[in-house]
Amino acid sequence: MNPVLESLQWRYATKQFDASRKISTEDLETLKEAIRLSASSYGMQPYEVFVIEDPEIRKQLREASWGQSQITDASHLIVFASKKDVTAGDTTAYVNNVSKTRNIPAGNLTGLNDMINDKVVNLPVETKAVWSAKQAYIALGNLLSAAAQLRIDACPMEGFDPDGYNRILKLEEKGLNAAVIAAIGYRSENDPFQGLPKVRQAAEDFFTVV
Repeated sequence: MNPVLESLQWRYATKQFDASRKISTEDLETLKEAIRLSASSYGMQPYEVFVIEDPEIRKQLREASWGQSQITDASHLIVFASKKDVTAGDTTAYVNNVSKTRNIPAGNLTGLNDMINDKVVNLPVETKAVWSAKQAYIALGNLLSAAAQLRIDACPMEGFDPDGYNRILKLEEKGLNAAVIAAIGYRSENDPFQGLPKVRQAAEDFFTVV
Protein backbone atom coordinates (compact mmCIF):
# COMPACT_ATOMS: atom_id res chain seq x y z
CA MET A 1 0.00 0.00 0.00
CA ASN A 2 1.11 3.56 -0.66
CA PRO A 3 2.84 4.80 2.55
CA VAL A 4 0.71 7.95 2.69
CA LEU A 5 -2.51 5.94 2.52
CA GLU A 6 -1.11 3.36 4.93
CA SER A 7 -0.53 6.10 7.51
CA LEU A 8 -4.03 7.47 7.04
CA GLN A 9 -5.52 3.98 7.37
CA TRP A 10 -3.50 3.48 10.57
CA ARG A 11 -4.74 6.64 12.32
CA TYR A 12 -8.01 6.96 14.16
CA ALA A 13 -9.49 9.33 16.73
CA THR A 14 -7.82 7.81 19.77
CA LYS A 15 -10.13 7.58 22.77
CA GLN A 16 -7.74 6.14 25.36
CA PHE A 17 -4.10 7.21 25.59
CA ASP A 18 -1.21 5.54 27.37
CA ALA A 19 -0.41 8.18 30.00
CA SER A 20 3.05 6.68 30.60
CA ARG A 21 4.31 7.39 27.08
CA LYS A 22 5.55 10.82 26.00
CA ILE A 23 6.34 12.22 22.57
CA SER A 24 10.06 12.85 22.08
CA THR A 25 11.31 16.41 21.81
CA GLU A 26 12.39 15.76 18.23
CA ASP A 27 9.00 14.43 17.16
CA LEU A 28 7.18 17.23 18.94
CA GLU A 29 9.28 19.80 17.09
CA THR A 30 8.43 18.04 13.81
CA LEU A 31 4.71 18.24 14.58
CA LYS A 32 4.99 21.90 15.52
CA GLU A 33 6.79 22.64 12.26
CA ALA A 34 4.13 20.73 10.31
CA ILE A 35 1.52 22.98 11.90
CA ARG A 36 3.58 26.10 11.15
CA LEU A 37 3.96 25.10 7.48
CA SER A 38 0.22 24.59 7.01
CA ALA A 39 -1.57 26.28 4.16
CA SER A 40 -3.47 29.43 5.13
CA SER A 41 -5.56 31.89 3.15
CA TYR A 42 -3.25 34.68 1.95
CA GLY A 43 -0.61 33.10 4.22
CA MET A 44 -2.03 35.13 7.11
CA GLN A 45 -2.21 32.38 9.79
CA PRO A 46 -4.88 34.19 11.86
CA TYR A 47 -4.53 31.91 14.87
CA GLU A 48 -2.08 30.89 17.58
CA VAL A 49 -1.20 27.39 18.72
CA PHE A 50 -0.81 26.46 22.38
CA VAL A 51 1.09 23.32 23.34
CA ILE A 52 -0.20 22.38 26.78
CA GLU A 53 2.12 20.33 28.97
CA ASP A 54 1.42 21.62 32.50
CA PRO A 55 -0.52 18.90 34.40
CA GLU A 56 -2.42 21.36 36.57
CA ILE A 57 -3.63 23.40 33.60
CA ARG A 58 -4.64 20.21 31.84
CA LYS A 59 -6.70 19.15 34.85
CA GLN A 60 -8.57 22.44 34.60
CA LEU A 61 -9.01 22.01 30.86
CA ARG A 62 -10.35 18.50 31.41
CA GLU A 63 -13.11 19.98 33.56
CA ALA A 64 -13.91 22.30 30.64
CA SER A 65 -13.95 19.25 28.33
CA TRP A 66 -16.68 17.32 30.12
CA GLY A 67 -14.17 15.09 31.87
CA GLN A 68 -12.74 13.46 28.76
CA SER A 69 -9.61 11.50 29.67
CA GLN A 70 -7.68 12.38 26.50
CA ILE A 71 -7.08 15.87 27.86
CA THR A 72 -4.90 14.66 30.72
CA ASP A 73 -3.74 11.22 29.55
CA ALA A 74 -2.29 12.17 26.16
CA SER A 75 1.35 13.22 25.95
CA HIS A 76 0.42 16.76 24.90
CA LEU A 77 -2.68 18.82 24.26
CA ILE A 78 -2.71 21.18 21.28
CA VAL A 79 -5.11 24.14 21.33
CA PHE A 80 -5.74 26.08 18.14
CA ALA A 81 -6.93 29.56 19.12
CA SER A 82 -8.21 31.71 16.28
CA LYS A 83 -8.37 35.48 16.13
CA LYS A 84 -11.76 36.93 16.98
CA ASP A 85 -11.02 39.91 14.75
CA VAL A 86 -8.52 40.59 11.96
CA THR A 87 -7.36 44.19 11.74
CA ALA A 88 -5.32 46.38 9.45
CA GLY A 89 -2.53 45.96 11.99
CA ASP A 90 -2.51 42.24 11.30
CA THR A 91 -2.23 42.94 7.60
CA THR A 92 0.69 45.31 8.15
CA ALA A 93 2.50 42.75 10.31
CA TYR A 94 2.02 40.07 7.66
CA VAL A 95 3.14 42.29 4.78
CA ASN A 96 6.22 43.30 6.74
CA ASN A 97 7.01 39.63 7.26
CA VAL A 98 6.67 39.00 3.52
CA SER A 99 8.97 41.94 2.86
CA LYS A 100 11.60 40.65 5.28
CA THR A 101 11.37 36.98 4.27
CA ARG A 102 11.43 37.53 0.52
CA ASN A 103 13.62 40.62 0.53
CA ILE A 104 10.99 42.72 -1.21
CA PRO A 105 10.67 46.45 -0.41
CA ALA A 106 7.53 47.01 1.63
CA GLY A 107 6.49 49.72 -0.81
CA ASN A 108 6.21 47.10 -3.53
CA LEU A 109 3.62 45.21 -1.50
CA THR A 110 1.02 47.94 -1.26
CA GLY A 111 -1.27 46.04 -3.61
CA LEU A 112 -1.13 42.94 -1.42
CA ASN A 113 -1.80 45.02 1.68
CA ASP A 114 -4.80 46.73 0.11
CA MET A 115 -6.22 43.47 -1.25
CA ILE A 116 -6.15 41.75 2.14
CA ASN A 117 -7.72 44.76 3.82
CA ASP A 118 -10.45 44.80 1.17
CA LYS A 119 -11.13 41.04 1.15
CA VAL A 120 -10.71 40.28 4.85
CA VAL A 121 -10.30 43.25 7.20
CA ASN A 122 -13.36 45.07 5.87
CA LEU A 123 -15.63 42.08 6.51
CA PRO A 124 -18.00 41.99 9.54
CA VAL A 125 -16.26 40.86 12.72
CA GLU A 126 -18.43 37.72 12.96
CA THR A 127 -17.44 36.72 9.42
CA LYS A 128 -13.77 37.26 10.17
CA ALA A 129 -14.02 35.08 13.28
CA VAL A 130 -15.45 32.21 11.20
CA TRP A 131 -12.76 32.70 8.55
CA SER A 132 -10.00 32.60 11.17
CA ALA A 133 -11.37 29.41 12.70
CA LYS A 134 -11.44 27.74 9.28
CA GLN A 135 -7.74 28.50 8.86
CA ALA A 136 -7.04 26.82 12.20
CA TYR A 137 -8.84 23.69 11.02
CA ILE A 138 -6.52 23.49 8.01
CA ALA A 139 -3.58 23.42 10.43
CA LEU A 140 -5.32 20.71 12.46
CA GLY A 141 -5.48 18.56 9.33
CA ASN A 142 -1.74 18.99 8.80
CA LEU A 143 -1.11 17.95 12.39
CA LEU A 144 -3.19 14.79 12.03
CA SER A 145 -1.45 13.74 8.82
CA ALA A 146 2.04 14.45 10.14
CA ALA A 147 1.33 12.62 13.38
CA ALA A 148 0.10 9.56 11.49
CA GLN A 149 3.29 9.43 9.44
CA LEU A 150 5.28 9.47 12.69
CA ARG A 151 2.96 6.81 14.16
CA ILE A 152 1.86 9.24 16.82
CA ASP A 153 -1.78 8.99 17.80
CA ALA A 154 -4.12 11.95 17.84
CA CYS A 155 -7.68 12.80 18.71
CA PRO A 156 -9.18 15.98 17.20
CA MET A 157 -11.84 17.33 19.53
CA GLU A 158 -14.65 19.86 19.44
CA GLY A 159 -16.17 18.53 22.65
CA PHE A 160 -15.10 21.29 25.01
CA ASP A 161 -16.32 24.58 26.39
CA PRO A 162 -14.56 27.37 24.45
CA ASP A 163 -15.40 29.94 27.11
CA GLY A 164 -13.80 27.73 29.74
CA TYR A 165 -10.67 27.32 27.65
CA ASN A 166 -10.56 31.04 26.95
CA ARG A 167 -10.70 31.77 30.67
CA ILE A 168 -8.14 29.15 31.74
CA LEU A 169 -5.63 30.04 29.02
CA LYS A 170 -6.39 33.78 29.18
CA LEU A 171 -7.20 33.86 25.48
CA GLU A 172 -9.74 36.67 25.65
CA GLU A 173 -7.10 39.24 26.55
CA LYS A 174 -5.18 38.22 23.44
CA GLY A 175 -8.24 38.57 21.21
CA LEU A 176 -8.32 34.80 20.67
CA ASN A 177 -10.97 32.09 20.88
CA ALA A 178 -10.34 28.36 21.34
CA ALA A 179 -11.47 26.94 17.99
CA VAL A 180 -10.48 23.27 18.09
CA ILE A 181 -8.12 21.05 20.07
CA ALA A 182 -6.15 17.85 19.54
CA ALA A 183 -4.77 15.41 22.07
CA ILE A 184 -1.58 13.73 20.82
CA GLY A 185 0.41 10.80 22.19
CA TYR A 186 0.21 7.02 22.02
CA ARG A 187 -2.83 4.77 22.13
CA SER A 188 -3.54 2.58 25.12
CA GLU A 189 -3.63 -1.16 24.55
CA ASN A 190 -7.06 -1.04 26.16
CA ASP A 191 -8.60 1.37 23.67
CA PRO A 192 -11.41 -0.65 22.06
CA PHE A 193 -11.60 1.66 19.06
CA GLN A 194 -8.12 0.95 17.68
CA GLY A 195 -9.00 -2.28 15.86
CA LEU A 196 -12.24 -1.15 14.27
CA PRO A 197 -12.42 -0.81 10.47
CA LYS A 198 -12.47 2.79 9.25
CA VAL A 199 -15.97 3.79 8.13
CA ARG A 200 -15.97 6.08 5.11
CA GLN A 201 -18.14 6.54 2.03
CA ALA A 202 -17.31 4.40 -0.98
CA ALA A 203 -15.09 6.24 -3.49
CA GLU A 204 -17.65 5.86 -6.28
CA ASP A 205 -20.24 7.63 -4.12
CA PHE A 206 -17.89 10.23 -2.70
CA PHE A 207 -16.10 11.57 -5.79
CA THR A 208 -17.57 13.25 -8.85
CA VAL A 209 -15.25 13.79 -11.80
CA VAL A 210 -16.49 16.54 -14.10
